[in-house]
Amino acid sequence: MRTVSMLAGFALALALCLAARAAAPLVVPKSEPAPAGVYTLDKAHASIVFRVDHLGFSRFTGRMGSFDVRLWFDPAHPEKSRVEAGIDPASLASDNPPAKFLAMLHGAEWLDAAKFPAITFRSRRVVVTGAGTARIEGDFTLHGVTHPLALEAKFNGGYSGNPYDPHARVGFSAHGNFKRSAYGITAGLPPPGTHFGVGDDVDVAIEAELNGPAWHPKP
Repeated sequence: MRTVSMLAGFALALALCLAARAAAPLVVPKSEPAPAGVYTLDKAHASIVFRVDHLGFSRFTGRMGSFDVRLWFDPAHPEKSRVEAGIDPASLASDNPPAKFLAMLHGAEWLDAAKFPAITFRSRRVVVTGAGTARIEGDFTLHGVTHPLALEAKFNGGYSGNPYDPHARVGFSAHGNFKRSAYGITAGLPPPGTHFGVGDDVDVAIEAELNGPAWHPKP
């Protein structure tokens, strides 16, 4: 009986503690806007996902597992910002792939990752298109071929840092599209006027948080 009583008391104390915490107001650390500087990718909070038509029945979805981004950020003059990104094509992955499917995509018929071990993007111009939005125009290299590519980007916000995150942080969403045939990847293209194959148009969605200069709290 004593053990039961002790357990009941502990449960009551824990419940009261949780209730008190739930009732307490959330304290959000104050911080200044994100400063200018060089920002590097927070890889735990970033993704590159692509979609392509499959037989007209679905939008096949894949993702890139290994990539890096460097941003030169100028919030006062966004048009002066620039970005560089690199992707390992051998990191292409998908959900529930059949046997040898990913090896085929990494191989010579598709990405040919052994011969072309890097996919890159380097911005040439940033055009502000609205409050917190911009078009990032740059050079996209895939499968050893380089063409211009534009990404439509949205600035999701940022701060200079706080006691729990002692460096500046910014977040962006971006999307773009291109034709894989323009980069010499033509395997499985549908005959003209049909969807019987793998589509030419590749849609890409990017989510990225980046870490910047160290936080220096104001006195």
